[in-house]
Amino acid sequence: MAKNKLRRFREMEDFPNCLQPELSPQGVGDFEFRGKWRSDYFKNDHPIVLELGCGKGEYAVGLARKYPNKNFIGVDIKGARMWVGAREALEENLNNVSFLRTKIDFIAQFFEPNEVDEIWLTFSDPQPAKPRKRLTSRLFIERYMKLLKPGGVIHLKTDSDLLFESTLEQIEEHAYPLLECSWDLYGELPEDLDETTREILEIKTHYEQLFTARGSVIKYLRFQIH
Repeated sequence: MAKNKLRRFREMEDFPNCLQPELSPQGVGDFEFRGKWRSDYFKNDHPIVLELGCGKGEYAVGLARKYPNKNFIGVDIKGARMWVGAREALEENLNNVSFLRTKIDFIAQFFEPNEVDEIWLTFSDPQPAKPRKRLTSRLFIERYMKLLKPGGVIHLKTDSDLLFESTLEQIEEHAYPLLECSWDLYGELPEDLDETTREILEIKTHYEQLFTARGSVIKYLRFQIH
């Protein structure tokens, strides 16, 4: 297993769709694409969508297939998992998706204010013993506020009642606009839901497939933070 991880790390160094900036005790220094993702990296003016804690990058890659006129960036610290999505994107010549290997704690150092249009949180760790480390805690929401444009959207897809409920508490406490809420995503999808939205919500990550196979109920939120 360790050898396999090392091989993947070496391969990722040559992947043109992977960025692995050096981290220092102070965090990240000046990042070359901060404020220039559209102009210098993707070389277009399309919206930017992040998948934070992307794991194998299934959502980032799945969305990139559907929306060639949007730019997708999967973010995670675990490179061996990210390698899966990065390699898949390269094999399919998907030029609108890339991967950034870093801690989400530092996410605001990679994007300028208003540079990001949407954020996806797909099956994030609910952190039962460390509520401040949840990706929808006030600590992280404040980081997202630094990069998400006004009217930008956050999507949460989870099997965790704890994470879902704590996120709803944050939404209520801070009066964030709640755009959609489902306690049973696949059980509540209306028959008249447009096909595009249905297909987006039915993109399934590796963990979602495991969870649904065990009978877990998938929940979904869509909300804004300013």
